[in-house]
Amino acid sequence: MISIIKQFFKDLWNTLRSKTTVDEKAISTVKEIKRRYNLTAQELSDVARAIKEVGNQIGDIDDALAGKERKGRKKK
Repeated sequence: MISIIKQFFKDLWNTLRSKTTVDEKAISTVKEIKRRYNLTAQELSDVARAIKEVGNQIGDIDDALAGKERKGRKKK
């Protein structure tokens, strides 16, 4: 039983010691890349929504040039 406990602590020590600063930097870099990817994906979805809205409103320009009434809520 004592030998099992000793082996456990040796393995634990080797695992903790094997974590170098390079490993820690790599892990933090991966986390930063994931965070930036999520922010970029969010921003791209916002841009896509805005482009879609602009596309919907472009049709109103030729109606205005033709002299048609404005669509939407009426002014009081």
